[in-house]
Amino acid sequence: MSASSPSASARALSGPVLGIALMVLGIFLYSANDTLGKWLTATYSVGMIMLLRSIAAVVVLGPFIQKQGGLATLRAAPRPGLQLLRVFVIVGEISFFYWSVSLLPLADVMTYYLAGPVYVTALSALLLKEKVDGPRWLAILAGFIGVVIVLQPSSESLSWGALIAIGGSLFFAALMIITRQLRGTPDTTLLTFSTTATLVTGAVIAPFTWVTPTPIDFAALALIGVVALAAQLCVTRSLRLAPASVVVPYQYTMLIWAVVFGYFVFGDEPKISMLVGAAIIIAAGFYIFLREQRTGKPKPGDTIAEEVGDNVPG
Repeated sequence: MSASSPSASARALSGPVLGIALMVLGIFLYSANDTLGKWLTATYSVGMIMLLRSIAAVVVLGPFIQKQGGLATLRAAPRPGLQLLRVFVIVGEISFFYWSVSLLPLADVMTYYLAGPVYVTALSALLLKEKVDGPRWLAILAGFIGVVIVLQPSSESLSWGALIAIGGSLFFAALMIITRQLRGTPDTTLLTFSTTATLVTGAVIAPFTWVTPTPIDFAALALIGVVALAAQLCVTRSLRLAPASVVVPYQYTMLIWAVVFGYFVFGDEPKISMLVGAAIIIAAGFYIFLREQRTGKPKPGDTIAEEVGDNVPG
């Protein structure tokens, strides 16, 4: 008995328990990164943030690109047209994300982005002609109601920040759908394309809004790119160590961190309407995920939940 116990403990640690721990760590890193990004948008433009975070990310990615086969592997990437479209969508999503967090509390922006799985299900039915049953359409409707509760549309409350955040969340949903269609592409290739695209976009935009960063701010701008890569590695590895149904619900801790960081770093007090709408959105997204697990019969590694895991906002 005593000899087998350590082995059993090791197996448990290497499976679901470690998967959950990596998911929680990855979401915390994303949330901390988004908080740092919001803080930097008070001084630096979106173009500068995109440029400097991408340079740091490319430096980190360099050895992995070489290990995979260098530029020849990138040139051989499947479906180049769709790869190009994905690059455009990523640039739009990142731009809208940083733009929106410069205008809104972090928790509000993350609430709109948490509606991503709801948007994906609706867009999959409309664009990809995938079958969506009645209960899932009801969940989609509930998710939209949650967004409306958060948005509180009126002539006084409807702001540019809210519209930009919704636009960013739609870009995010489109990114998940396109990534679903490019699952045969290696992760390093997808990361390289997206990072290069944001670097080029930032290089074009940044000179018009350039503010020379202090050494500390320069380090913070570079840190955003490195931490984002580390967070994505944690989330991706989590999904390989444990079933998506076990680890995906922990992604909703992003909203908890957004509220905590927003309150203690920026003094943002969450509104009741945001908390109510967020609860409805999370419930709708989680129901859609469970429904797909039970009735969709997806192929291994081909669920909406895993797409969300591979594409966390920011």
